[in-house]
Amino acid sequence: MRSLRLILSNPRYFGPAWVFTSLNILFGTWAIYIPSVKEDLGINKATLGIAIFFLSLGVFTIFPVASKIINKIGVGRATSVGIVLCCITALFPLIAPGFIGLAIALFLFGATNGFTDISMNTLVTEIEKEDKQKFMSASHGFFSLGGVLAGLGSFLIPVLNNRGLHMLLAVLLVLVVNFIFYKKYHNVVAAPIEKEAFRFKNFKPLMLLGVVSFVVMGSEGAIVDWSGLFLKEVSLAPEAIWGAGFLGFQVFMTLGRFLGDSVSSRIGSIKIVALGSLLSVVGYLLVLTTDMYLAIAGFALTGLGFSVIVPELFRIGGNVKGVESSQGVAFIAGTGYSGFLVGPVILGFIAEQFSLSLSFITLMICSVAVLGATFLLKRKKPV
Repeated sequence: MRSLRLILSNPRYFGPAWVFTSLNILFGTWAIYIPSVKEDLGINKATLGIAIFFLSLGVFTIFPVASKIINKIGVGRATSVGIVLCCITALFPLIAPGFIGLAIALFLFGATNGFTDISMNTLVTEIEKEDKQKFMSASHGFFSLGGVLAGLGSFLIPVLNNRGLHMLLAVLLVLVVNFIFYKKYHNVVAAPIEKEAFRFKNFKPLMLLGVVSFVVMGSEGAIVDWSGLFLKEVSLAPEAIWGAGFLGFQVFMTLGRFLGDSVSSRIGSIKIVALGSLLSVVGYLLVLTTDMYLAIAGFALTGLGFSVIVPELFRIGGNVKGVESSQGVAFIAGTGYSGFLVGPVILGFIAEQFSLSLSFITLMICSVAVLGATFLLKRKKPV
């Protein structure tokens, strides 16, 4: 918990961590209104899926240019600009008048999310380098905390009875806190790197990191999308329990990320990725028992396993020799969000053609593959 105490006691670290929280407050608030948006616009699941695809497309589209913008204006300034743009675009999907408007709104929301994601991870990487302090995993814990806060915000739905107003309140919360703390990181810039130090031998482990990011972030998105449906259709859980898998996943992911920096300092980045993938495999085995309570415990354990992997991937990617931190982070983020883009499509096809259980068997196999990849990473250390 050292990194958590560091964040809570020092505005220099709390400011960037709150950006992580902010991003998921905004995204989570949109997510809890997806059913009502679908109903009010009169669109079916397939059409909604296409609209959500545009959100992922917006994220993916910004990645090729994000690092250039970040390096040009400075990573601290880019982060503060990014969160303001996220606040603006977060309002659009909830007030879209039709499918086309929704698709455009989600594309813009996705693009600003992607830009801020790269900015904030690069920002933490640079502060870690400068201050010789580790708080990347705990910052991702604050991201998960944002999801929990957004989930708790669902209790406001019947009170407010207005999704636009709900999002506006979330935006105001995000903006006010960021305004208080943004000066603590606004002037941070990326440290200069010696580009000639890069060798092709570093590119291969970076590619391997990208594959791991693709699998893990795709799997995270799949659990968010499919855990409730699994409990409903496979475990035959009552309606009140459908969200328990997602909640357990988020809570234990948050807890794991607050603990991750301390564990990483003790055993190293590659070993913690291996440990996380092993925990996720055990979690999937519990899910596949189909027993309601074991499945919920399995989703929670998988959240604990995944919690430490992505922060370590960003940390490693932002420290590859001869590569600017924003470029390394953008590469990891780009491959990861590619998983978000195609993962649900692949798993949806498997679930439709075969079974939802087979989809989760596929996810478990992917975690086994990540565990295997750590042995290759150990031999090809990228930093």
